[in-house]
Amino acid sequence: MLFRVPAGVLFCCGLTLLLCSSVVGASERRPNIVILLADDLGYGDVQANNPERSRIATPHMDRLAKEGLRFTDAHSSSGCCSPSRYTLLTGRYHWRTSLQSGIVGVWGPPLIAADRLTLPQLTRRCGYRTGCFGKWHLGHDWPITAEQKRWLTGFGGQPGGGGKVLSEITDEHRAAWRAVFEQRIPGGPTDRGFDAYFGTDVPNWPPYCFLENDRTVGIPSELLSAAALVKNQASLQGPALPEWSLQKVLPTITERASDFILDNAKAGTPFFLYVPLTAPHTPLAVNEEWRNRSGLKSEYADFLMETDAAVGRILQALDDSGLASETLVILTSDNGCASYIGVKALEAQGHFPSGPFRDYKASAFEGGHRVPLLVRWPGVVTPRAVNGQLVHHADFLATVADLLDVDLPENAAEDSFSLLPLLQGKDQLIRAHAVSTSCSGIPTLRDGTWKLILQADARLKTDVQLYDLSADPGETTNLAEKLPERVEAMRAKLEELIRRGRSTPGSDQKNDVRVVRYPKKATSGEIPESR
Repeated sequence: MLFRVPAGVLFCCGLTLLLCSSVVGASERRPNIVILLADDLGYGDVQANNPERSRIATPHMDRLAKEGLRFTDAHSSSGCCSPSRYTLLTGRYHWRTSLQSGIVGVWGPPLIAADRLTLPQLTRRCGYRTGCFGKWHLGHDWPITAEQKRWLTGFGGQPGGGGKVLSEITDEHRAAWRAVFEQRIPGGPTDRGFDAYFGTDVPNWPPYCFLENDRTVGIPSELLSAAALVKNQASLQGPALPEWSLQKVLPTITERASDFILDNAKAGTPFFLYVPLTAPHTPLAVNEEWRNRSGLKSEYADFLMETDAAVGRILQALDDSGLASETLVILTSDNGCASYIGVKALEAQGHFPSGPFRDYKASAFEGGHRVPLLVRWPGVVTPRAVNGQLVHHADFLATVADLLDVDLPENAAEDSFSLLPLLQGKDQLIRAHAVSTSCSGIPTLRDGTWKLILQADARLKTDVQLYDLSADPGETTNLAEKLPERVEAMRAKLEELIRRGRSTPGSDQKNDVRVVRYPKKATSGEIPESR
């Protein structure tokens, strides 16, 4: 299919290469861009979002709200980790890929295709230095043979471990681990647009070591201790460095991200920094200086305060570098707070991690995917501003392309709408609809203030649920039975979004796989395999 070649785009050897104008506008300097992605941070965990029902201090996140713009209707692509990260980095709904439900598994392959445009690729082609520091959880091409796999799986832990907790390993284990971890590990951040990477692939899964660029830092040679598999710490046993400490993960990532800022300030290079924090997700590896600081007898509450301090450390690095006034900072979360960290005990003490919204991480209800979103951009974003427009993680890529004055190719950012007008102070409709899913894959469609969940309601005996969030933000009254015409119109809209392979204007694109329809029994066998 032929389409217009936008200004700033060249075609070479079958690949689309983006070229950027030398300035954002007539004379503006391009901003540095920092995205801080907290892990399992609930909408109501940020005090600025939830002043009457929050009991955990988040002064540094609140500082971003005071100095910038706070969105109140922002959403992740999923109620869990990997799918939301995919959408944030690509501007495309995760359910267009093979990951129709769940997350990328242990030793899983890359979810982002090698030829898919990502945020770091876009900014790097525009002269930015790109860095990622933290939790990746989007898969790698792990150099593990079929024979070696038996020595890397089947260990114990919480659900998914596939075996009982072990106390020792054999020489065969160590030999296989060395053979794997001495090699380059392709398919990760540095193969998807980042110049530099440092972090842990998944902090509660093996390998228990840091990764730098495309190699492990050291060769894991021991089995993670069973003592590290207690509730809300590590989830699975597996290869670990001797004396591996879960407590050092968050501080080390924070330090490396801060160093990246300071190093680039000295070099005078514009940078794109993506910091997928490992917190406040499990392991709730609270460092001693933060223990009992919350006063709520909750490791999660203490860890949330430590997470906020990590955000503060990165903001301090921007201040120290002199670049705060030239940097766009975005803080958000991959999904809602996880209920298993003890939310009932927190609620009993007056802290509600989901704020006024229903349910928690993994859910199709608002608490699963409505997330904090704070944006600071001095000179552009008005301090203490609040915006109630519907926005989505998918929108980040189009927003960055817009501020860099780049037209995106047709086969990129298919679900991304630019938020730049909202950042500039306008209050206008950016997207009329948005799709988010539960972790199990159940889709929700927002159409204005209406929300359709393609999941049955056993109490009312409807096969779907319909809520008017303008009147019922807590999703207490299912209107599906009373408003069948609206239900059918929204079903048709979702089907259109699936079949077109995009939700933005442009030529139709293909989904990677056949997209599962819900409720499954209603459309079984009716959908062409190509969509």
